[in-house]
Amino acid sequence: MLEEALGRFAVPDLTRSVQSLIQQYREGFDRAAPVLGSEVAVAAYAAYRMPATYAAVHTALRHVAALAPGFEPRTHADVGGGTGSAVWAASAVWPTLREVTVLEQSPSAIAFGRRLARRSGAAAVREARWQQVVVDRTVPKPPADLVTMSYALGELSPAAQEDVVRSLARDARVLVLVEPGTPAGHARIVAARELLVGLGLHVLAPCPHDSACSIRAKQDWCHFSVRLNRGALHRQIKDGTLSFEDEKFSYIAVSAERWPRAESRVLRHPQKRKGLVMLRLCTEEGEIADLTVSKRQGETYRDAREIVWGDEWPPREPR
Repeated sequence: MLEEALGRFAVPDLTRSVQSLIQQYREGFDRAAPVLGSEVAVAAYAAYRMPATYAAVHTALRHVAALAPGFEPRTHADVGGGTGSAVWAASAVWPTLREVTVLEQSPSAIAFGRRLARRSGAAAVREARWQQVVVDRTVPKPPADLVTMSYALGELSPAAQEDVVRSLARDARVLVLVEPGTPAGHARIVAARELLVGLGLHVLAPCPHDSACSIRAKQDWCHFSVRLNRGALHRQIKDGTLSFEDEKFSYIAVSAERWPRAESRVLRHPQKRKGLVMLRLCTEEGEIADLTVSKRQGETYRDAREIVWGDEWPPREPR
Protein backbone atom coordinates (compact mmCIF):
# COMPACT_ATOMS: atom_id res chain seq x y z
CA MET A 1 0.00 0.00 0.00
CA LEU A 2 2.79 2.45 0.88
CA GLU A 3 4.79 1.53 -2.22
CA GLU A 4 1.72 2.19 -4.37
CA ALA A 5 1.38 5.67 -2.86
CA LEU A 6 5.06 6.33 -3.63
CA GLY A 7 4.76 5.19 -7.24
CA ARG A 8 4.48 8.71 -8.70
CA PHE A 9 7.93 9.70 -7.41
CA ALA A 10 11.16 8.86 -9.25
CA VAL A 11 13.39 6.45 -7.35
CA PRO A 12 16.56 8.58 -7.83
CA ASP A 13 14.75 11.59 -6.31
CA LEU A 14 13.60 9.51 -3.35
CA THR A 15 17.10 8.11 -2.89
CA ARG A 16 18.69 11.57 -2.80
CA SER A 17 16.13 12.80 -0.30
CA VAL A 18 16.57 9.71 1.88
CA GLN A 19 20.34 10.26 2.01
CA SER A 20 19.71 13.85 3.07
CA LEU A 21 17.34 12.68 5.82
CA ILE A 22 19.85 10.09 7.03
CA GLN A 23 22.48 12.81 7.31
CA GLN A 24 20.09 14.98 9.32
CA TYR A 25 19.28 12.12 11.69
CA ARG A 26 23.00 11.54 12.25
CA GLU A 27 24.09 15.17 12.58
CA GLY A 28 20.99 16.71 14.12
CA PHE A 29 18.12 18.72 12.66
CA ASP A 30 18.25 22.39 11.77
CA ARG A 31 15.26 23.60 13.77
CA ALA A 32 15.09 26.76 11.66
CA ALA A 33 14.25 24.71 8.55
CA PRO A 34 11.31 22.33 8.18
CA VAL A 35 12.32 18.66 8.05
CA LEU A 36 9.47 17.81 5.66
CA GLY A 37 9.38 20.92 3.52
CA SER A 38 8.55 19.44 0.11
CA GLU A 39 6.48 16.65 -1.42
CA VAL A 40 9.53 14.60 -2.37
CA ALA A 41 11.02 15.02 1.13
CA VAL A 42 7.77 13.77 2.62
CA ALA A 43 7.64 10.83 0.21
CA ALA A 44 11.26 9.97 1.02
CA TYR A 45 10.50 10.19 4.74
CA ALA A 46 7.49 7.90 4.33
CA ALA A 47 9.52 5.36 2.34
CA TYR A 48 12.46 5.51 4.73
CA ARG A 49 10.81 5.87 8.13
CA MET A 50 7.15 4.83 8.08
CA PRO A 51 7.73 1.05 8.21
CA ALA A 52 10.23 1.35 11.08
CA THR A 53 8.18 3.90 13.02
CA TYR A 54 5.06 1.78 12.61
CA ALA A 55 6.90 -1.32 13.85
CA ALA A 56 8.33 0.45 16.92
CA VAL A 57 5.07 2.15 17.91
CA HIS A 58 3.06 -1.01 17.27
CA THR A 59 5.40 -2.99 19.55
CA ALA A 60 5.15 -0.41 22.35
CA LEU A 61 1.36 -0.27 22.08
CA ARG A 62 1.10 -4.07 22.14
CA HIS A 63 3.02 -4.05 25.41
CA VAL A 64 0.51 -1.55 26.79
CA ALA A 65 -2.48 -3.56 25.57
CA ALA A 66 -1.12 -6.75 27.17
CA LEU A 67 -0.88 -5.03 30.55
CA ALA A 68 -4.18 -3.15 30.36
CA PRO A 69 -6.75 -5.43 28.69
CA GLY A 70 -9.53 -3.23 30.06
CA PHE A 71 -8.18 -0.19 28.22
CA GLU A 72 -10.28 0.10 25.06
CA PRO A 73 -9.64 3.60 23.73
CA ARG A 74 -12.17 5.29 21.50
CA THR A 75 -10.23 8.53 20.92
CA HIS A 76 -6.61 8.97 19.86
CA ALA A 77 -4.50 12.12 19.42
CA ASP A 78 -1.16 11.69 17.65
CA VAL A 79 1.13 14.70 18.04
CA GLY A 80 3.88 15.44 15.55
CA GLY A 81 2.31 12.64 13.57
CA GLY A 82 4.22 13.04 10.30
CA THR A 83 2.55 10.84 7.71
CA GLY A 84 0.52 8.86 10.25
CA SER A 85 2.54 5.79 11.30
CA ALA A 86 1.25 5.86 14.89
CA VAL A 87 -2.36 6.16 13.75
CA TRP A 88 -2.05 2.97 11.71
CA ALA A 89 -0.27 1.20 14.59
CA ALA A 90 -2.86 2.21 17.20
CA SER A 91 -5.75 1.15 14.98
CA ALA A 92 -4.15 -2.27 14.50
CA VAL A 93 -3.82 -2.74 18.28
CA TRP A 94 -7.20 -1.25 19.28
CA PRO A 95 -10.09 -1.73 16.82
CA THR A 96 -12.22 0.16 19.39
CA LEU A 97 -10.84 3.50 18.13
CA ARG A 98 -13.48 5.76 16.61
CA GLU A 99 -12.09 9.32 16.60
CA VAL A 100 -8.51 10.05 15.60
CA THR A 101 -6.73 13.41 15.38
CA VAL A 102 -3.27 13.90 13.87
CA LEU A 103 -1.40 17.12 14.69
CA GLU A 104 1.45 17.89 12.30
CA GLN A 105 3.39 20.97 11.22
CA SER A 106 4.15 20.10 7.59
CA PRO A 107 1.31 20.63 5.07
CA SER A 108 3.03 18.22 2.68
CA ALA A 109 3.15 15.50 5.36
CA ILE A 110 -0.53 16.07 6.14
CA ALA A 111 -1.46 15.80 2.45
CA PHE A 112 0.51 12.57 1.99
CA GLY A 113 -0.74 11.07 5.26
CA ARG A 114 -4.34 11.88 4.43
CA ARG A 115 -4.05 10.30 0.96
CA LEU A 116 -2.51 7.18 2.40
CA ALA A 117 -5.11 6.98 5.20
CA ARG A 118 -7.92 6.86 2.66
CA ARG A 119 -6.60 3.44 1.59
CA SER A 120 -6.96 1.99 5.10
CA GLY A 121 -9.49 -0.69 5.93
CA ALA A 122 -10.04 0.92 9.35
CA ALA A 123 -12.68 3.64 9.49
CA ALA A 124 -10.85 5.45 12.30
CA VAL A 125 -7.79 5.87 10.06
CA ARG A 126 -9.74 6.78 6.92
CA GLU A 127 -11.77 9.41 8.75
CA ALA A 128 -8.96 10.84 10.88
CA ARG A 129 -8.82 14.61 11.31
CA TRP A 130 -5.50 16.13 10.23
CA GLN A 131 -4.64 19.53 11.69
CA GLN A 132 -1.68 21.74 10.91
CA VAL A 133 -0.14 22.99 14.15
CA VAL A 134 3.26 24.07 15.39
CA VAL A 135 4.23 21.97 18.40
CA ASP A 136 6.10 24.33 20.69
CA ARG A 137 5.61 24.59 24.46
CA THR A 138 1.88 23.90 24.39
CA VAL A 139 0.04 21.33 22.30
CA PRO A 140 -3.48 22.24 21.11
CA LYS A 141 -4.71 18.65 21.17
CA PRO A 142 -8.22 17.49 22.04
CA PRO A 143 -8.76 15.37 25.17
CA ALA A 144 -8.15 11.74 24.20
CA ASP A 145 -8.07 8.27 25.72
CA LEU A 146 -4.76 7.62 23.97
CA VAL A 147 -2.11 10.26 23.21
CA THR A 148 1.04 9.37 21.27
CA MET A 149 4.17 11.20 20.19
CA SER A 150 6.83 9.25 18.31
CA TYR A 151 10.29 10.29 17.14
CA ALA A 152 9.44 13.97 17.60
CA LEU A 153 10.74 15.12 20.99
CA GLY A 154 14.26 15.33 19.58
CA GLU A 155 13.10 17.82 16.97
CA LEU A 156 12.11 20.26 19.73
CA SER A 157 14.46 22.60 21.56
CA PRO A 158 15.52 21.26 24.97
CA ALA A 159 13.71 24.17 26.60
CA ALA A 160 10.42 23.19 24.93
CA GLN A 161 10.52 19.46 25.62
CA GLU A 162 9.40 19.62 29.27
CA ASP A 163 6.48 21.92 28.50
CA VAL A 164 5.39 19.74 25.60
CA VAL A 165 5.47 16.54 27.68
CA ARG A 166 3.46 18.26 30.40
CA SER A 167 0.93 19.42 27.82
CA LEU A 168 0.66 15.96 26.25
CA ALA A 169 -0.19 14.40 29.60
CA ARG A 170 -3.10 16.73 30.19
CA ASP A 171 -6.48 15.03 29.55
CA ALA A 172 -4.89 11.72 28.46
CA ARG A 173 -5.86 8.36 29.93
CA VAL A 174 -2.73 6.79 28.47
CA LEU A 175 0.29 8.64 27.05
CA VAL A 176 2.94 6.83 25.00
CA LEU A 177 6.22 8.47 23.94
CA VAL A 178 8.59 6.72 21.54
CA GLU A 179 12.11 7.90 20.71
CA PRO A 180 15.10 6.42 18.86
CA GLY A 181 16.87 3.63 20.74
CA THR A 182 20.03 5.67 21.21
CA PRO A 183 21.62 7.10 24.36
CA ALA A 184 20.18 10.51 23.46
CA GLY A 185 16.71 9.06 22.80
CA HIS A 186 16.82 7.16 26.08
CA ALA A 187 17.86 10.35 27.92
CA ARG A 188 14.80 12.16 26.57
CA ILE A 189 12.56 9.29 27.65
CA VAL A 190 14.10 9.25 31.15
CA ALA A 191 13.58 13.01 31.51
CA ALA A 192 9.95 12.68 30.36
CA ARG A 193 9.41 9.72 32.69
CA GLU A 194 10.68 11.64 35.72
CA LEU A 195 8.41 14.56 34.89
CA LEU A 196 5.33 12.39 34.33
CA VAL A 197 5.81 10.37 37.53
CA GLY A 198 6.25 13.67 39.35
CA LEU A 199 2.88 14.74 38.00
CA GLY A 200 1.32 11.72 39.69
CA LEU A 201 1.02 9.44 36.66
CA HIS A 202 1.84 5.74 36.84
CA VAL A 203 4.27 3.93 34.57
CA LEU A 204 2.55 1.23 32.54
CA ALA A 205 5.45 0.02 30.42
CA PRO A 206 8.17 -0.88 29.85
CA CYS A 207 9.27 -0.34 33.47
CA PRO A 208 7.54 -2.55 36.07
CA HIS A 209 7.89 0.21 38.69
CA ASP A 210 7.60 3.98 39.29
CA SER A 211 11.02 4.28 40.95
CA ALA A 212 13.95 6.10 39.38
CA CYS A 213 15.58 4.36 36.41
CA SER A 214 18.42 2.13 37.60
CA ILE A 215 20.34 2.32 34.33
CA ARG A 216 23.26 4.70 34.73
CA ALA A 217 23.67 7.34 32.06
CA LYS A 218 26.82 7.06 29.91
CA GLN A 219 27.17 3.39 30.90
CA ASP A 220 24.08 1.89 29.28
CA TRP A 221 20.65 2.83 28.01
CA CYS A 222 17.23 1.19 27.93
CA HIS A 223 16.01 0.33 24.45
CA PHE A 224 14.28 -2.42 22.54
CA SER A 225 14.37 -3.82 19.02
CA VAL A 226 11.87 -4.97 16.44
CA ARG A 227 12.67 -6.65 13.13
CA LEU A 228 10.78 -5.61 10.01
CA ASN A 229 10.84 -6.76 6.42
CA ARG A 230 12.17 -4.45 3.72
CA GLY A 231 10.24 -4.14 0.47
CA ALA A 232 11.97 -3.78 -2.88
CA LEU A 233 11.62 0.01 -2.90
CA HIS A 234 12.86 0.26 0.68
CA ARG A 235 16.02 -1.65 -0.27
CA GLN A 236 16.55 0.49 -3.36
CA ILE A 237 16.35 3.90 -1.74
CA LYS A 238 18.50 2.85 1.23
CA ASP A 239 20.97 1.01 -1.01
CA GLY A 240 20.47 -2.04 1.19
CA THR A 241 20.90 -5.71 0.39
CA LEU A 242 19.28 -7.37 3.40
CA SER A 243 15.59 -8.25 3.27
CA PHE A 244 15.07 -6.98 6.83
CA GLU A 245 16.24 -4.36 9.29
CA ASP A 246 16.15 -4.02 13.06
CA GLU A 247 14.62 -0.85 14.47
CA LYS A 248 15.85 0.10 17.93
CA PHE A 249 13.64 2.35 20.05
CA SER A 250 13.07 3.63 23.58
CA TYR A 251 9.63 4.35 24.97
CA ILE A 252 7.54 5.16 28.02
CA ALA A 253 3.83 4.58 28.58
CA VAL A 254 2.09 6.19 31.53
CA SER A 255 -1.48 6.30 32.76
CA ALA A 256 -3.56 8.30 35.19
CA GLU A 257 -4.97 4.93 36.31
CA ARG A 258 -3.22 2.04 38.01
CA TRP A 259 -2.99 -1.08 35.83
CA PRO A 260 -1.32 -4.40 36.63
CA ARG A 261 2.34 -4.26 35.67
CA ALA A 262 4.85 -6.82 34.53
CA GLU A 263 6.85 -8.52 37.26
CA SER A 264 9.95 -7.71 35.22
CA ARG A 265 10.97 -6.74 31.68
CA VAL A 266 13.65 -8.37 29.50
CA LEU A 267 16.24 -5.68 28.73
CA ARG A 268 18.49 -7.49 26.24
CA HIS A 269 18.46 -10.36 23.78
CA PRO A 270 18.33 -13.52 25.93
CA GLN A 271 21.67 -15.34 25.91
CA LYS A 272 21.10 -19.00 25.08
CA ARG A 273 23.61 -21.72 25.85
CA LYS A 274 23.27 -25.49 25.93
CA GLY A 275 20.72 -26.15 28.66
CA LEU A 276 20.78 -22.52 29.89
CA VAL A 277 19.08 -19.20 29.15
CA MET A 278 20.43 -15.99 30.70
CA LEU A 279 18.09 -13.01 31.04
CA ARG A 280 18.85 -9.42 32.01
CA LEU A 281 15.77 -8.00 33.71
CA CYS A 282 14.38 -4.74 35.03
CA THR A 283 12.50 -5.83 38.16
CA GLU A 284 9.47 -4.53 40.03
CA GLU A 285 11.84 -3.47 42.83
CA GLY A 286 13.43 -0.99 40.42
CA GLU A 287 16.66 -2.96 40.06
CA ILE A 288 18.57 -4.57 37.21
CA ALA A 289 19.01 -8.29 37.76
CA ASP A 290 20.53 -11.19 35.84
CA LEU A 291 18.62 -14.47 35.88
CA THR A 292 19.86 -17.86 34.69
CA VAL A 293 17.23 -20.48 33.84
CA SER A 294 18.38 -24.08 33.44
CA LYS A 295 16.87 -26.98 31.57
CA ARG A 296 16.14 -28.65 34.92
CA GLN A 297 13.44 -26.03 35.52
CA GLY A 298 11.12 -27.63 32.96
CA GLU A 299 8.29 -25.33 31.87
CA THR A 300 10.13 -22.23 33.12
CA TYR A 301 13.05 -23.17 30.88
CA ARG A 302 10.73 -23.68 27.91
CA ASP A 303 9.27 -20.21 28.52
CA ALA A 304 12.76 -18.73 28.71
CA ARG A 305 13.71 -20.34 25.38
CA GLU A 306 10.77 -18.58 23.72
CA ILE A 307 11.07 -15.18 25.40
CA VAL A 308 12.36 -12.23 23.35
CA TRP A 309 13.90 -8.87 24.11
CA GLY A 310 11.27 -6.51 25.48
CA ASP A 311 8.88 -9.18 26.73
CA GLU A 312 7.51 -9.50 30.24
CA TRP A 313 9.09 -12.05 32.52
CA PRO A 314 7.60 -14.38 33.50
CA PRO A 315 5.19 -14.46 30.53
CA ARG A 316 1.66 -13.47 31.44
CA GLU A 317 0.11 -16.38 29.55
CA PRO A 318 1.40 -19.86 28.69
CA ARG A 319 3.16 -19.93 25.32
